[in-house]
Amino acid sequence: MKLKRNPVGWFEIYVQDMKRAKKFYEKTFQLKLKALKSPIPGLKMLVFPSDQKLPGCSGALAQMDGKDSGGGGTILYFSCADCAVEEARALKAGGAVFREKFSIGDYGFISLILDTEGNMIGLHSLK
Repeated sequence: MKLKRNPVGWFEIYVQDMKRAKKFYEKTFQLKLKALKSPIPGLKMLVFPSDQKLPGCSGALAQMDGKDSGGGGTILYFSCADCAVEEARALKAGGAVFREKFSIGDYGFISLILDTEGNMIGLHSLK
């Protein structure tokens, strides 16, 4: 089967405190999140910067009554030039390091961090 697009087209990271989560992600990744009009009443969203002409996908922080944040079975990996840089920024932004940068052989390096909402996210870099 030949893919016509990348398998992941969108992501949402659920949070309990949107202001706190916004601050964490903006400081960790040195970017600005923008409000996204929600198609569902009661759902607040802040979208990550994106360009649909570039590979990869974008997504948003999302807050909705009744939807937990925190541990689950899925880890979203953010691409980085050197994941140790974002790992250090995450600590300064109020997050925690679950596993410091480590080699994954021919595939580069990863770091696992916890955001301010208890979500585990991954950082991936080739160096």
